[in-house]
Amino acid sequence: MYQRIRDLREDRDLTQTQVAKILNMSQTGYSQYEIGKNDVPTKILIKLSEFYNTSVDYLLGLTNEIKPYTRNK
Repeated sequence: MYQRIRDLREDRDLTQTQVAKILNMSQTGYSQYEIGKNDVPTKILIKLSEFYNTSVDYLLGLTNEIKPYTRNK
């Protein structure tokens, strides 16, 4: 999972600071997710999946399909 959130960020040429700001957290806190030091809370996984337009399952490595599922409103 940690490599996937890093790869998605880098593929969009974003810094950790930019993503952390979107998540309303510090860059240091976000960096702990990318290196696997801290588990990513469900709330943050959902925000990341919405931001990157993918599924939480993709972020967690449960599927290799990057295309998101149809979302419930």
